[in-house]
Amino acid sequence: MTKQLYKEDEVVQIGQAIAIIETNAVDEVPTTTKKPEAPSIEKTTIEIEVAEEIVEKAIETSAIPEVISSSKFFSPLVRSIAQKEGIDTKELETITGSGKDGRITKKDILEYVANRKKTPSAATISSSSTAVKTVGIPSMEGDEIIEMDRMRKMIANHMVLSKQVSPHVTSFVEADVTNLVNWRNKVKDEFFKQEGEKITFTPIFVDAIVKAIKDFPMINISVEGTNIIKRKHINIGMAAALPSGNLIVPVIKDADQKNLIGLTKTVNDMAKRARSNNLKPDEISGGTFTLTNVGGFGNVMGTPIINQPQVAIMAVGAIVKKPAVLETEHGDVIAIRHKMFCSLSYDHRVVDGSLGGMFLKRFSDYLEGFDPATSI
Repeated sequence: MTKQLYKEDEVVQIGQAIAIIETNAVDEVPTTTKKPEAPSIEKTTIEIEVAEEIVEKAIETSAIPEVISSSKFFSPLVRSIAQKEGIDTKELETITGSGKDGRITKKDILEYVANRKKTPSAATISSSSTAVKTVGIPSMEGDEIIEMDRMRKMIANHMVLSKQVSPHVTSFVEADVTNLVNWRNKVKDEFFKQEGEKITFTPIFVDAIVKAIKDFPMINISVEGTNIIKRKHINIGMAAALPSGNLIVPVIKDADQKNLIGLTKTVNDMAKRARSNNLKPDEISGGTFTLTNVGGFGNVMGTPIINQPQVAIMAVGAIVKKPAVLETEHGDVIAIRHKMFCSLSYDHRVVDGSLGGMFLKRFSDYLEGFDPATSI
């Protein structure tokens, strides 16, 4: 750039040249301060584009301190726009650059920002503040204001984030768990004498989930941008209510490597330590699928919210005695059976109704097909 025609912050008419650029032409570049004649629209457009490119390159080589830590190179101009738009490093690295060696240009990030405002991506949502927004609520006589504790705030933010990230769909089945109930009633006293542990339905539910995941492994996944991460480990989280009313999700790591006795001991140990706040940080992280038991509160069914970054969560309702029609070799009969509703909420971005429905039905089949002759 041989001549800057306007000073910084000066207002320039649209279509007016802002600078004179030196080229390889043989003609000398005019040095007069006289304003050039209004150029044609085509020539002006080219000059502006060239000027923008030169200004960007000039800024790139200037001594502006790095404000975003990354292994990739981002020009100060790009970094400045990213900061202004609330784009963090992780999200910035997902933008495809059209510059040399895939470098992100000003045009690239401005186009990304424009599209980002129209359709927020999961990365955008996760990088933005997920704090629960409030609206002005008129107070009434006798109202009591209770501030959320730190844990409740975290839960609230996590639930809002999950709804923003994942389009939730919930499917339901009703399972006949009579064999399962009768088996537990038969062995629970002997199991306690033998193992010193109470056997609940939870480890049996976990075992059925593990078997269903092995049949349908694409339920045991996570989503990162446009990539699907298929998990090798089957780590089952079990939502547990705390005495404070808050919720915590201990995780049974490699649940597929444990038998029914091992699952029972792990479930009981984690539930006990969860209630006494003695869980270790790594015992509440790394889950790949979550189970929540709404039946513990007398509810027959629920529509749980997915525990990010997982893509599915199972809810089991209360086990209730009901009259049911049974098919026998002598014809249909009505009998009293133990029934339970199961619901599966799943991320419809990657789990379609067919997969979600088949997985849920397979889980139900494993419960209904529980062998009453199972030994402990």
